[in-house]
Amino acid sequence: MSDSAVWACGIEPETVCSSDKMNILKKVSFFRSPGILCTFAAMMRKNIHIYIGILAALVLAAGCDVIEYHPYDTRVRGETGINLRNTALIEQQMAGRKTFRFAMISDTQRHYDETRKAIDAINARGDIDFVLHGGDQADFGETKEFMWTRDFMSHLWMPYVCLLGNHDCLGTGRDVFGTIYGPVNFVFTAGNVRFICLNTNALEYDYSHPVPDFGFLEDQITRQPYGAEKTIVLMHVPPGDVEFNNNVAKPFERYLLMLPGIQFCLYGHNHYYAEGELFNDGLMYYGCTSIDRRGYFVITIKEDGYEIEKCSF
Repeated sequence: MSDSAVWACGIEPETVCSSDKMNILKKVSFFRSPGILCTFAAMMRKNIHIYIGILAALVLAAGCDVIEYHPYDTRVRGETGINLRNTALIEQQMAGRKTFRFAMISDTQRHYDETRKAIDAINARGDIDFVLHGGDQADFGETKEFMWTRDFMSHLWMPYVCLLGNHDCLGTGRDVFGTIYGPVNFVFTAGNVRFICLNTNALEYDYSHPVPDFGFLEDQITRQPYGAEKTIVLMHVPPGDVEFNNNVAKPFERYLLMLPGIQFCLYGHNHYYAEGELFNDGLMYYGCTSIDRRGYFVITIKEDGYEIEKCSF
């Protein structure tokens, strides 16, 4: 028997005696036989559907996440239509009240540990009626970013609503936001306060859409519901920021001042706390910090005013 045949079996030739070499050669010759190979191939072809079925079953048993879709695939798994459902719940729970307390978090993108800790801190307080998210759940507009944040927010013990941020607009983010949460401009009433939530991410729309939407704002001025005595405006990007359409900043402010009982404006985006009159007209703007700075607002609405508390966790 040649040493090359023994080498083919992965054995050192000098360590094998002549009789063992003959046995190895017989085995190698058997498996190299054309008849054996043809029989093996025929068996594979005959049972190929069985092998495919077993493989498919293993993949399905491992779960759908084995199949990785494009990050901007707009198919959403889980809860959708959250803002519409939760605003109805807030209105139901807050009906007739003139004092209440809500929290605001903002700019949670990529900071999931801090988001979870903030939710735990808000739940632990026991005095929060609902929660506002000021936008930027996503950093890159990927579908999973929205679903991950939604799943974290679902652990809140009270209703919550989410605004659209500029990072949420990237990729197919606007479509995914619409599916999970709903329209980018929306309103709800908590007790005697009307909350107007606006899309102000003008730069992300390339100025091809009315952002901010003055038609929507005008409807809120003329159609204030019965019992709503005050107004609070929420947005992601404030006037003066490069993302805002500052060509219409002053008309925007005039519209806000026309809202019945306007109290103040809330925004996120800048990742730090801020407060001040942006137009020196008495209307206060309050900026909420980002979640990675481990802070959030708690806002108490009173019959004769309001208090804003900066909270840490």
